[in-house]
Amino acid sequence: MTATTQARVSQRSSVLPMTIVGVLFFIFGFVTWLNGSLIPFLKIICELNEFQALFVTFAFYIAYTVMALPMSSILKLTGYKNGMAIGLGIMAVGALLFIPAAQAANYLLFLAALFVLGTGLTILQTASNPYVVHIGPRESAAMRISIMGLINKGAGVIVPLIFTALVLSGFENFTTEHLAALNPVDRAAQIDALSSRLVMPYVYMAGALVFLIALVKFSSLPELEVAEQPAEHADKAGIMHFPQVILGAMALFAYVGVEVIAGDTIGLYGASLGLSNFSSLTSYTMVFMVLGYLIGVTCIPRFMSQKQALLVSALAGTLCILGVVFGSTESTGIASLLWGWMGIPVIPNSVACVALMGLAHALVWPSIWPLALDGLGKYTAQGSALLIMGISGGAILPLFFGKLAHFAGDTQLGYWVGLPCYLFILFYALKGHKLRSW
Repeated sequence: MTATTQARVSQRSSVLPMTIVGVLFFIFGFVTWLNGSLIPFLKIICELNEFQALFVTFAFYIAYTVMALPMSSILKLTGYKNGMAIGLGIMAVGALLFIPAAQAANYLLFLAALFVLGTGLTILQTASNPYVVHIGPRESAAMRISIMGLINKGAGVIVPLIFTALVLSGFENFTTEHLAALNPVDRAAQIDALSSRLVMPYVYMAGALVFLIALVKFSSLPELEVAEQPAEHADKAGIMHFPQVILGAMALFAYVGVEVIAGDTIGLYGASLGLSNFSSLTSYTMVFMVLGYLIGVTCIPRFMSQKQALLVSALAGTLCILGVVFGSTESTGIASLLWGWMGIPVIPNSVACVALMGLAHALVWPSIWPLALDGLGKYTAQGSALLIMGISGGAILPLFFGKLAHFAGDTQLGYWVGLPCYLFILFYALKGHKLRSW
């Protein structure tokens, strides 16, 4: 069989696994982006302040940190295919927990349900990301993960529309002030009516997850065969002896932190500058991220390697940070050049640089995974768990951004937090991924 024929056979054999895993990545995005819609809803029905409402994201993301290594132990016992089914099952339990939480309007139950959902997603991501890496040629792994990223972000576009249609219709009439003006009996009745709207959507979600369990379990999805440790790594007694994984997890911690900062703070920054379209600025960052994923799909490995993509991303991100903190808060030259001709409202240069961070770092996640998992053999599941733990950067680094911005009295200066993040990613691109011993 010629090399070309082998490549075609391999490509055909990867279609079904990629399709099924693509559905799973849509679920990742659907559940994750749902949190943003839940926060204002739970703030009303559980009568929370802003700080209390943000525990939605904390309860969800802390599961990645707490449960990643235990979930990797389960993967070692069950295998990757069964691990995906178990993750979906845990998520179905989490979805069902929303029913008593909604009926009681109990915030602690909501947080428990979110933690269970996050736990299921942890094992699902720990299994599926290395699956995407190993299901085809290693040199095109970043391209495959970029495809998954497009699917994930597509879910992020759809979720607010579905949640609004099923749950939030007429929600604008129910505010904290409106409820506070009611007598206790009427207020309790309104809260019960609102919270009950969550029941059926999560019943549907649980049903869909059960269907996906059957799809994964009874499909011809092959079990992932990971090669044993190379002979030169026979002396390594555990995952902590692989520097490329430890440093890769740190690089992902930095990346997820700046990804969340770029997407979630651009609206705050725009509002601080008095921009009228501040509420829609997150979509600017998301559009650039999608563009970055498209570049990954079309250009890796045909025009650039995964290492080159990571290097370019780190350098571009560094330039974006400098553009944010030193850019004009009034001039709109960059935005006019990029999209003014399309009729999209232009924004100041410094804000445009925040949006461009989405393009700059879009290929970091797809590039780090294959580089970090290279040569792990039987430690692949543990390595994947450590990389998943890097997602906690999205919960922690934005807090540093907020603290710095508050201390400096200037939101623009808060973006200095991103500079050491991109510089560490640059170190990993140049040297960190090559290290095989401390």
